[in-house]
Amino acid sequence: MENLRILLPKGRMFDNVARLFGDAGFPVSLADRTYRPVMGASWLDAKLMKPQNVGELLELGSHDAGFTGIDWIRESGAQVEEILDLGLDRVRVVAAAPVELDEASLKARKTVVATEYVNLAESWLMTNGYHYRILRTYGATEVFPPDDADLIIDNTASGQTLRDNGLKIIDVILESSTCFVAGKAAMADKDKRARIEELAMLFKAVLDARERVMLEMNVTADRFESLVSGLPAMRSPTVSPLNGNNGYAVKIAVRRREVPDLIPRLKKLGAADIVEYDLRKVVL
Repeated sequence: MENLRILLPKGRMFDNVARLFGDAGFPVSLADRTYRPVMGASWLDAKLMKPQNVGELLELGSHDAGFTGIDWIRESGAQVEEILDLGLDRVRVVAAAPVELDEASLKARKTVVATEYVNLAESWLMTNGYHYRILRTYGATEVFPPDDADLIIDNTASGQTLRDNGLKIIDVILESSTCFVAGKAAMADKDKRARIEELAMLFKAVLDARERVMLEMNVTADRFESLVSGLPAMRSPTVSPLNGNNGYAVKIAVRRREVPDLIPRLKKLGAADIVEYDLRKVVL
């Protein structure tokens, strides 16, 4: 079978995607100044590429699957299949202007708009009735106003960089995160599709596990029913008798955010010897 050709995102997305592969069982190593990561599976061939280019390369069929932001898929209009939104590296694509300018004053002039998102920007500007000229940027878009642009359309995680440069958000155009995507030609190939879907299943198992922990506890027989009835669980708890029939050992997988409230409640319900530990994968 032909190897699966994967595009990994260069830049800020790379670390989280590499960690995801590692947690899924495929460690990634990348030597300095190289663009060909070594993958922990003989059937995976990987190349590092800017997220902006991933969608179009998959559409062309030179690679089978890859990782990029939803923002760059929408910007390029690439015809790809979105397999799994990983929820990593969340950003918003926003329109932002100097704090002293309001929308009325912007619309009263021919607005110079600095952006890497030329297509998203044009669609938003036309929809909102601007008379504009787009100035394409290649990074550091926030430095253009007020001298060289009246408005920017850029991505931001927290908005702090915009505030540091005297800019305010006037509209959120798109919310985006890292997505696992595939080319249509690869998805039409039975063997490659199976590999892609297997990867997606493992990625989802890793992401689900990050949201959960396992709790183990002991409970006496007389407190067992009240304890079990108060347990949240993905399905039902795992229960086994303790040596000597003195009670039960109970295991449950719960959402990590529930733990601070849950452990005191379990203690009141009769749980003892409570142990919490992380999960690696959860396949639902």
